[in-house]
Amino acid sequence: MSQNFMQLAFTDSVKEEQEKYGSRVSYQRMEDRNPNQTKLSIRETHFIEQRDGFYLSTVGENGWPYVQFRGGPRGFLKSVDANTLAYADFRGNMQYISSGNMKTTKKAALILLDYASRTRIKIWAETEILDPEEHPEMLEKLTNDNYQAKIERIVVFRIKGFDWNCPQHITPKFTFEEMKELVKQNPELLEELKG
Repeated sequence: MSQNFMQLAFTDSVKEEQEKYGSRVSYQRMEDRNPNQTKLSIRETHFIEQRDGFYLSTVGENGWPYVQFRGGPRGFLKSVDANTLAYADFRGNMQYISSGNMKTTKKAALILLDYASRTRIKIWAETEILDPEEHPEMLEKLTNDNYQAKIERIVVFRIKGFDWNCPQHITPKFTFEEMKELVKQNPELLEELKG
């Protein structure tokens, strides 16, 4: 757990809850020994590049949170550098809640999951919305020619903290491609699944 993440997440009210339920001493030790960490390592970058979706949380100027799933081809969320992620935002239902919130409050939280391996990472970031026409070099880096969708904007996340979560309550789920690979490696699974 990175100290930056703890500084962002562990507000006074959170610390009071930790104290009440007995975890404050343990987290205080982590805060004292963990360095500030906002740079993604190869581990984080590889994990992010393997995802085909993530959950995006934003807050509007009215103070209400909003959570949206963002999906695309595997690897559409890209590491621009060790402190920055970005993606080409595709046209959806045209409500523009997430993009409006990010333009106004400039903060977001991302949760990326690999259900099959029961792994997840939380990322807190400051956001920037870019016009694709004004940033052709970034657009080229983020575009997947095999995925046909209208790109409306570029979303940039400047990482302020991140944390890997424990797998304790993640139910394993598998994509069609993952299931095909599992059955290929373990043909007996097909009979089990038919049962």
